[in-house]
Amino acid sequence: MGSPFKSVYFLFCALPFAAAALAEPVDFSLADLEGKQRQLSEFRGKWVLVNYWATWCPPCIEELSELEIFHNRYQEKDAMVIGVNMENIPRDRLRAFVDEQFLSFPILRSEPAVETPLGPIPGLPTSYLVSPQGEVVARQVGPLEAEMVENFIAKRLAEEGQD
Repeated sequence: MGSPFKSVYFLFCALPFAAAALAEPVDFSLADLEGKQRQLSEFRGKWVLVNYWATWCPPCIEELSELEIFHNRYQEKDAMVIGVNMENIPRDRLRAFVDEQFLSFPILRSEPAVETPLGPIPGLPTSYLVSPQGEVVARQVGPLEAEMVENFIAKRLAEEGQD
């Protein structure tokens, strides 16, 4: 059986050449909504879309449904989403927001920052796509759609002869 990302087109923005320094697997550890430390490396073997966002950010809120669609479509297969909330907000208030938005993907908490282990955050939302091997392969600054991520993964798999 082939990949579910077959026969779609590339739209997701690839990282600039400076990303070659990120050819090594990346990792980070952040607390989830229960206070448990989670590491990016625990999801190796899957494509992971790491989305940096905040509750006060209208474009972030608009894209949450697209992230949920992508996560629900692929979480049991070979891809998933991790949301990283980049604001100082009480945990109970963030949990209430996540529940109101019906989000099922993991939500981690971070202090606001302009640099992360995956790369810079020039604005919110910013998303990084991490390969199953743990390498950052793409970045999108601004909102994205589930289809954009699917298309990028499909193109990447085709280039690697894994379609």
